[in-house]
Amino acid sequence: MRLRPFEYRDYQKKIINQGTGILIRDRLLYLAMEVRTGKTLTSLGICNNLYIDNVLFITKKKAISSIENDYRMLLPGFELQVINYESLHKIKKRGWDVIVCDEAHSMGAYPKPSKRAKQVKELIQINNPYYILLSGTPTPESYSQMYHQIYGHPNNPFKKYSTFYKFARLYVNITLRYLHGFNTKDYSDGMIGIVDAMKPYTISYTQKEAGYKVQTKESVLKVTMLKSTYSLCKRLRKDLVIQGKDEVILADTGVKLMSKLHQMYSGTVKFESGKSMVIDSSKAKFIKKRFKNKKIGIFYKFTAELKALKEEFGDSLCTELTEFEATNKNIALQIVSGREGISLKQADCLVYYNIDFSATSYWQSRDRMTTKDRLKNDIYWIFSEGGIEDQIYKAVSKKKDYTLQHFKRDLLSL
Repeated sequence: MRLRPFEYRDYQKKIINQGTGILIRDRLLYLAMEVRTGKTLTSLGICNNLYIDNVLFITKKKAISSIENDYRMLLPGFELQVINYESLHKIKKRGWDVIVCDEAHSMGAYPKPSKRAKQVKELIQINNPYYILLSGTPTPESYSQMYHQIYGHPNNPFKKYSTFYKFARLYVNITLRYLHGFNTKDYSDGMIGIVDAMKPYTISYTQKEAGYKVQTKESVLKVTMLKSTYSLCKRLRKDLVIQGKDEVILADTGVKLMSKLHQMYSGTVKFESGKSMVIDSSKAKFIKKRFKNKKIGIFYKFTAELKALKEEFGDSLCTELTEFEATNKNIALQIVSGREGISLKQADCLVYYNIDFSATSYWQSRDRMTTKDRLKNDIYWIFSEGGIEDQIYKAVSKKKDYTLQHFKRDLLSL
């Protein structure tokens, strides 16, 4: 029995028609639509307008099931294969009429292209497909991130620049930065001309335009960690190394010290051997008690933090979206892998076990609960008393990554 056809919202219908026209003209389209405005369904609607047979949809692993559900709901006239970026080497190279790259900004590394950007370029060169890029934040940290997202397509506006370095001569304010004793070129100051060049291929749409009225309320909750945790952190700051019976904690560089203290203040540590350990479960215990009667989405940063959560929550915690949606269990997701392409709309609130250094992680992950009908998002940050998280939060909430420079300044107050 065929289900009733899916009905698009008016703005999605408009974008589908406009996007189809751009693709027919240029075979290249960038949907810069904010989270929860329906990028996936809109892109599938555009594909359906093209009367093609095979679509390759590349995304993050956590988002695969959601995209496949959208496809089944839409019932389009083409075959779809959804795959994550890390598995691109497993798919057939030929036969794709359309290639869709979800969270396309993840291909934006520069000055050299990332592995995934190279793989997508190869697929484009073999298939000459219609190419659709999706992202709510196409260039979250620098306009320079645009080049390698589109460099594989023959109709891209920068096609006459065969390398990023040639492109940068015209489109980037190149400066010198002193790093590790050497002057290196900094290509992060991309010019607004990059955005202007992409305008004929880009459709942008915001949550506000779509009629979203959600208010996001953030609360910081403080946890006093064990005395032993503070003692270890103090000792590492002083000696830069802690020699245990079997393992070593080493912080012989500024970056290592920043990372180790970030871990330890939240109750875990990764040793020089590569093994990790939970040294303090105070945060996990606090979360379980404080949100006892809530269905929550938990974001953690370090792998050992998941272990701490599992030890406290047991079978009431899952890590897969399908299980979270089908049960009353809470879900725990690593910030970077869970910040994009998924919906946690079933959650009563989001709880952060820790915080990432990336401003992109902050802005994208906190929007996972948003829906058209939801009026309020409650977000809780669980910080350790006297820890490093407060300083990181101040930076990323102002759209700045937390860097070693910030850490060296803040170290004096810890």
